[in-house]
Amino acid sequence: MLERIHLTIIRETDLLGSLTAAAKKLCLTQSALSHTMRKLEQNLGTEIWLREGRSLRLTQTGIYLLEVANRLLPQLENAELKLRQYTQGERGALRVGMECHPCYQWLLKVVSPFLAQWPDVDIDVKQKFQFGGMGALYGYEIDLLVTPDPLFKAGLSFEPVFDYEQVLVVPRNHRFASMSFIRPIDLQDEVLITYPVDIDRLDIYTQFLAPAGVTPLRHKTIETTDIMLQMVASGRGVAALPRWLANEYLTKLDITPVRLGANGIAKQIYLGIRDSDRDVEYLRAFVALAKQQQPHATGGLTP
Repeated sequence: MLERIHLTIIRETDLLGSLTAAAKKLCLTQSALSHTMRKLEQNLGTEIWLREGRSLRLTQTGIYLLEVANRLLPQLENAELKLRQYTQGERGALRVGMECHPCYQWLLKVVSPFLAQWPDVDIDVKQKFQFGGMGALYGYEIDLLVTPDPLFKAGLSFEPVFDYEQVLVVPRNHRFASMSFIRPIDLQDEVLITYPVDIDRLDIYTQFLAPAGVTPLRHKTIETTDIMLQMVASGRGVAALPRWLANEYLTKLDITPVRLGANGIAKQIYLGIRDSDRDVEYLRAFVALAKQQQPHATGGLTP
């Protein structure tokens, strides 16, 4: 009763906003597409869309089918891609998902030798996922996940790649610069700059500020590391970053890293893959290269 074409139509209509656009994308006439969906609605005994003027609004049934489409279609498309690659003798493609904003520069150092070793494998890096990083890995949106916060679940494996320390980066003339470490209360009068990540995924909040019941004077988000550290160097705020990344800018900008708390905040970067892909040769090669490419100053909590 429910076929792949139904799910594809629902997904494309949701993405493109109209049956007309979906029909064009799928190389169908609008009448054929409408007939297909009316027949499904008749078989189900319920409507998928409510028509409001020229626009469509999904019913509860339609919302459920859209969720099914978004889960299943990427898996089918991934299977078809792999089958085509096997048939044509291609190596394939590696889709890397990033849940670590500061890791882009490190990733480039892994990607370069990987591409040289595997000329038949393409790489795509994704940062925004429909279901989050874990959901993207489960749902075949990506093949490998770079994350500092793995969730060990059935069907997935996570390999530790390197250790690092999360620190606070401040201007070199800042009052914190001469301290061996800072306390949460010290940040209550500071403008804190971070990447645009949910607060419940920011270590400086979850492991440092929140347990002490402290909030900074203001919280600003900036996407690019270069701009973030330019802002810090000019006295516009302080930033939470890995020590290894901060150290790469010490000769370029008047900044310095300071430990968060007496014991520091120790973290690890992991690479997550599906268990079903563990025998994919180029995936194993990427993980091996990543373990070899250690960022500078990752030696535990040594300042």
